[in-house]
Amino acid sequence: MPNRLANETSPYLLQHANNPVDWYPWCEEALARARQLDRPIFLSIGYSACHWCHVMEHESFENAQIAAMLNEHFVCIKVDREERPDLDHIYMTAVQMLSGRGGWPMSVFLTPQLEPFFGGTYWPPEDRLGMPGFRRVLAAVADAWANRRDEVRRQARELAEHVARACRMELGPSAPTARALEAAEASLLRVFDRQHGGFGGAPKFPHPMDLRLLLRRWRDNPREEILHAVTHTLDKMASGGIYDHLGGGFHRYAVDARWLVPHFEKMLYDNALLAVCYTEAWQATRKPLYYRVVCETLDYLLRDLADPAGGFYSSQDADSEGEEGKYYLWTPAQVRAVLGAPAAEVFCYIYDVTEQGNFEGRNVLNLPKTVEQCARLKGMEPRELSGELDGMRQQLFAARQQRPAPGLDDKVLVNWNGLAIEALALAGSTFRIGRYVEAAARTADFLLRALRPDGRLLHSWCKGQARIDAYLDDYAALANGLVSLYEATFDERWVAAAVELADAMLERFSDREGGGFYFTAADHGPLLTRHKDVQDASVPSASGMAATALLRLARLLNRADYAEAVQSTLQSCGRFLEQHPGGAGQLLLALDLFLAPPCELVVAGGQAAARDKLLCSIRERFWPRKAIAARPGQSQQPLLDGLFAGRPFGSENPILYVCQNHACQQPLEKLDEALATLDQLAPTPRVVAC
Repeated sequence: MPNRLANETSPYLLQHANNPVDWYPWCEEALARARQLDRPIFLSIGYSACHWCHVMEHESFENAQIAAMLNEHFVCIKVDREERPDLDHIYMTAVQMLSGRGGWPMSVFLTPQLEPFFGGTYWPPEDRLGMPGFRRVLAAVADAWANRRDEVRRQARELAEHVARACRMELGPSAPTARALEAAEASLLRVFDRQHGGFGGAPKFPHPMDLRLLLRRWRDNPREEILHAVTHTLDKMASGGIYDHLGGGFHRYAVDARWLVPHFEKMLYDNALLAVCYTEAWQATRKPLYYRVVCETLDYLLRDLADPAGGFYSSQDADSEGEEGKYYLWTPAQVRAVLGAPAAEVFCYIYDVTEQGNFEGRNVLNLPKTVEQCARLKGMEPRELSGELDGMRQQLFAARQQRPAPGLDDKVLVNWNGLAIEALALAGSTFRIGRYVEAAARTADFLLRALRPDGRLLHSWCKGQARIDAYLDDYAALANGLVSLYEATFDERWVAAAVELADAMLERFSDREGGGFYFTAADHGPLLTRHKDVQDASVPSASGMAATALLRLARLLNRADYAEAVQSTLQSCGRFLEQHPGGAGQLLLALDLFLAPPCELVVAGGQAAARDKLLCSIRERFWPRKAIAARPGQSQQPLLDGLFAGRPFGSENPILYVCQNHACQQPLEKLDEALATLDQLAPTPRVVAC
């Protein structure tokens, strides 16, 4: 018989709906039952694309004897971490304090008052490889609760106090300065892997926020060492197995130091963040590879993760047919069956497909050498070889489409979709690809309609049902994406919607005593504590996104209250930024923008062709700290009237107004003068055809 999870919408929770465990979702009914029975809570947190979550379900939660122990001694609650990042953050902090490490699946035991007292991650059903078996863990916890309950409660209260202090980030305020930016640059260059790119060793994760920060540091101080750290990392990721060379898009991370073998799950947020990073790197270098990676990545989102109703799904699993990565792996025989022997020989040579394999007897496609190097070795023209490889990849992709696909987590999350809007809007406007901008607008329309049923933003939508109050990063990422969408379209309704979200952030999430923002709203449901999200994880920190969105709006709209909230946020995190610069990329991006002199570009009037030429010249440059606004002539929203007040509109050519550090230059009425001025303010690298 299905358990209570059968009534949920989360694909992860539905995966457990037929377990013999008497699961509850996180709800008042479950919490009240724990209090009524004075029974500890077993809280299990994971997500749909998590390989080891699937393993623990099969080994333990489908095991009738283990389920009986859970049902007899505990109130069992299953949580999708992507739906409830508030719970995940609090109890992951506890597990890390208890065990010294974290990860998913996360397994934690709570008192009925929600205080954690024991926890870990994956446990096998029986003792194995130095790990205690889950069956033994359950027996020990049940015995402690039955026979040493007072001691357990005392330890739980002490741990809860430590968790609350850690979640509030009580480091003390400090004035934000450029020292944190300098420290972050030095820290990243110190751990930069000069051979394989990236930062640190295995497992190796993309660091899109850190790479974007280094690009900004390079723009201010064009040292080759800084740019090399960025481009070498991006090149190695794009040639490694972490990148899907047939279908586009990036896997979650690489298990090795050289980006070869990925953990095969594909997440919406990784691909959105990396698309932004590669777009900015193209603006800075004009490297054709980066253009191709952005387009293939965004095409992957539009093809495989787009919901027909609007918005983007969360992820694709690592597993298919019960095996990790099977969908993406190849043998030489499989390649020959699709391409024929002569073409297969070329493809296998270039993409490292061998009889012995590079992953469990099969092959992750990757490029040990560049196509240009391979062409020289094969005595071929690089352009000719590249064209042939395009056709081969299309054939292999079509063949791969016939395989059983990895599982899909089809819930739509506002925060991750906000990141996707930014990526699509930025890339679409930079590369003049209309379908990307249209997709960003379609997603924004959907979120603002379907996830604000009564005017209050919700976090998650799945199969027509929106649920769960939105978190700070939902408001912040969506507002930031809407600002990028405005700058791609100059449709002022996106600014109006962003202002509504920003005002709600100030009203419902502000810490009026300590400064900055809480992750949850003041009227959120019962939690052990309200936490502040200042450290980047797999996604940018909520505080960093809030500061970024508010500062961009403040400069467009001259909103002093937004600028003051940004300053308060950065000041409340100032000591954290100084002490831990390597973990706060998004806050540092906000600090970089905050410390930079304001730069406003206003384009007024003009015929469409001339205006588009000027705007294209602006958009293709790496100019990350600018605010840009344009109007063809008529007013759309009074919000932006102040920006255009007293600025005449051109009739034939648009008039460009450039203001830097609160000082405005002479209006530029001739198109050639405007373009020449842009070349002085933001020089472009040598243009290479894309």
